[in-house]
Formats: sequence, C-alpha cells, structure tokens
Amino acid sequence: MVTPSSQKTKARSLTFRVLLIATLWAVVALVVIAIVISTLYRQSVEESFQNLLRAQLYNVINSISADEEATLSGSPQLGDLRFSQPRTGWYWIVEPIGDNFKSPSLSSTSLGNGSIPIPDTDKIPFNTRYERYYTTRDSFNNDVEVAETEVVLDAEGRTARFRVVGARNVLEDDINDFSRSLFIALMGFGIGNIILNGVAILIGLKPLDHARKALEKIRAGESERLAGDFPREIQPLAVEVNALIDSNRRIIERARMQVGNLAHSLKTPIAVLLNEARVLEPQHGELVRSQAEAMQGQVQSYLNRARIAAQRESLLARTEVFPALERLARVMRRLNPDRNFPLSVDPPNLTLAMEQQDLEETVGNLLENAARYAHNSIAIRARLAPPETGDDSASRLTWAIIEVEDDGPGLEPEEIREAMKRGKRLDESRPGTGLGLSIVSEITSEYQGKFNLSRGQSGGLLAKLVLPVVTKDVA
Repeated sequence: MVTPSSQKTKARSLTFRVLLIATLWAVVALVVIAIVISTLYRQSVEESFQNLLRAQLYNVINSISADEEATLSGSPQLGDLRFSQPRTGWYWIVEPIGDNFKSPSLSSTSLGNGSIPIPDTDKIPFNTRYERYYTTRDSFNNDVEVAETEVVLDAEGRTARFRVVGARNVLEDDINDFSRSLFIALMGFGIGNIILNGVAILIGLKPLDHARKALEKIRAGESERLAGDFPREIQPLAVEVNALIDSNRRIIERARMQVGNLAHSLKTPIAVLLNEARVLEPQHGELVRSQAEAMQGQVQSYLNRARIAAQRESLLARTEVFPALERLARVMRRLNPDRNFPLSVDPPNLTLAMEQQDLEETVGNLLENAARYAHNSIAIRARLAPPETGDDSASRLTWAIIEVEDDGPGLEPEEIREAMKRGKRLDESRPGTGLGLSIVSEITSEYQGKFNLSRGQSGGLLAKLVLPVVTKDVA
C-alpha cells in the first residue's frame, strides 16, 4: 500500500528525480528525432519520386511525334511493366491541344477506359521549367502523383499535353516501411539509452547511498563519525557533518560539566539548610525543611531541563530500553521484596532517542510512586506505538510507549489532575516532595513526548509515557 508519506519520500528522492528527468528527456529527444528524420525522409522520397516521373515524362516526350497529317504517333518504352498492366495507377497520357490534330489522345494500356482529372492551371500553375506536379485520384480510386507539361511538336505550332502518372501507394509504402524500421531502431536505442542512463545515474549517486548508510550507523550507535571514502563533491559535506557532530558532542560535554558543577555547588548549601531545619523549633524547622526540599527539587528540575536542552536532537542520544528497565526492576525488587515487577519489552532491541539517566529518572519516579500504593504487582511494559501516535508522522523519529501499572486503589480523574500539579501531594502521610510526577512530565515534554495517568485494567494507576525511538530510516 502506497501511503502519502511514501509518495512524498519518493518525490523528494534525488535518484528518482534524476532518473525521471533523464527518462523524460530521452523520450522527448527520441520523439523529436523520429519526427525530424521521418519528415526529411518523406521530403527526400517525394523529391525522388518526382524526379522519376520527370524522367519518364521526357522519355514519353521523346517517343511521341506528329506527322504531316497531324496525327500523333509513337510507342514509349518506359521499361516498367506497370504501364502495361490495367488499373495499376501507373500511366502515360498524350493529349492534343486545339483543333490542329486529327488523331485522338494516346495513352498507356494500363489506363484503359479510365481518366485522370486535370486541375485548373490557376490553382496549380506551371513552374519555371513549364512543369507542374499535383496529387489526384484516378477513375479507379487510386491516389496518384502526376507530372505534366505541354510541348510544341512541329513548326506548325501543334501542341500536346504530356502526363506521366505514378501510384502514391508505392511512395507511402516506402515511407511507412522506413518509419516502422526507424521506430523500432529508435525504440531499441531509447530503451538501451534509458537503461544505461539509469545504471550511470545509480552508479554516480552511489556515494550518496554510502553517506546515508554512514548516517544510519551514527543514528544506530554503531559509529560516532561519518566515515567513508567520498568523492570530491561530497567530501566537504562529510567534513561539515563530522564537524557538526564534534561540536554537538562538545556542547553536550560542556553542558554536563556545568550541570555537575552547579549541582555540586548547590548540594552543600541545601544540605546545610536541611540539617539546620532539624535543630530548629518544629514550627520554624518544618517550614525551612519543606522550602529547602522544594528548592532541591526545583534546582534538580531546571538542571535536567538545561542538560536535556543541550543534548536534545543529538545524533548520539540513545538508550536501549530493556537493559535500563531491567536494572530499575532489579533495584525495585530488592527494595520491595514483597512485590512483583514483571517486565516486557517488544521488540527486545527497542532503542530510545534519549539519555539513559533521563529514562531511568522518569521510569524510576513512576516505579517509586507505584510501589507506595501497589498491593502485590507493578507491571512494566514497553512497546512500539502505532503510527498515528506522535504529532509529526513525517519525522525521522517514531515513538514508543512505556507503561507502569500497579494493582493499587488507583486515582479518580479529579485526583489525577491534582497529582499532576507541581509539588502537590495527595497523601501527606507518606514521604515525598510531590515533585516526582512533575519531573516526569517535564523530562518527557523536553523530548517532545507525552505523559498521562489513567486507571488501569486491574483498577490501579496506569502511567503511560510516549517517547521518541531511534530508527535506521534516515533517507
């Protein structure tokens, strides 16, 4: 099934464009060549046909004479049996002009009782050699070409009209045979030319295919640079892409270093505030402690935003889902030995276009939250999302769905809306800052994904993440 996106991809394909233009040009060029050659050949054949008729016309003129009794006589020998076979379209005719002759017209035996119409000289005049040529139809319904002239036969001024007629079917058959042979030859040449052009174009564009495969390896994590021996026209592009990747990597490393430095510089002051809050009077200490914890959550949230913004859209940001979720599930099993954490990932090699620590922080927050309320089991599921999931279907990224579902009491829609608010805690009796779900939402949004809560099939809370997936289709 051809989808609009596949048609769009085909229309943007450089190979498809070049092949299409080359094919169209070859077809147009061959059609024009065929028309020009056929036209020139027709002109040449018609000229040769007229020359043949002229030669036969003068042969007839030289064979006919008028005697003293004003009688036409002579028997032209044109060397062509068609002038003696009836209704062939090949005739010669000699007709006296005026009343000076006592004999009737002379004609070839092929004409018999037939006749050839004579057009008015006003419509078809004689040329400078006092000849004229015209096409007409004989009384036997043959299309014929006529060569005509008028000759004075003696000193008395007796004049006769000489005509030699040739069947045009011979001319048309010759032209049709030539056109057919020309068409077959040009068609064979055209097909061969299109095939050779296609092969030449595919070979010429092969380096672009190598560049595409090199980019696929970068996106798949198999390579960190655009490697390959590229031709002179593509080498500058490869150099610029590698420079961009290096610059991107330096930006990421610098952002990570700055994030680490900032986190380290703020860690001690916040810890001091939390320690001091414990020795203060409960009324004031609780206020300081809650504000310090909120400050700690806010700092971590904005540090995450800065780090993700620095590495978002990076070709090097990728995380294999199964190992990361397996580590989280293993840690949760140790911390909660009385609960089950079944894990399923489909396909097993599913890879997300995000940093591993971001995936672990989002799913880890969801698992910690689920472990507080689950009775016996917290299910972890990861799978590819259907094609319609995600706002940009034309993007190079597809999407994956990660679900964390517990068998606890769940939440009502109003409670879900409250839980998604930053710093909001529905159960004050349990430890926490109320920032976990907000952090999950912020990290997911930074990767242009989606996060929502709903009631699961078991009645507990179902947390669903929609995150970008690394694909190898970078064409």
